[in-house]
Amino acid sequence: MANETMGIALGMIETRGLVPAIEAADAMTKAAEVRLIGREFVGGGYVTVLVRGETGAVNAAVRAGADACERVGDGLVAAHIIARPHREVEPALGNGNFLGQKD
Repeated sequence: MANETMGIALGMIETRGLVPAIEAADAMTKAAEVRLIGREFVGGGYVTVLVRGETGAVNAAVRAGADACERVGDGLVAAHIIARPHREVEPALGNGNFLGQKD
């Protein structure tokens, strides 16, 4: 990851199914000034959506995304924020499986 991500909060929502993940991503990007950086298909129908931004914005976005995901059904598995991920965590944040790119 580029240096621009250093010190920027990371928000994650894990869902059971793609529809709740899309709903969460939509709500997160509408609720606060965050950048949708990717999604991971974890397996077994689980999807994790990741956003980056300032800590307050990511906090608001993850709350909004979790609420939206719960309205879709029983899709929310977990929601978490890391205020300042350590640089050693950056390489683990994806394998090129980003939104807008083909797998």
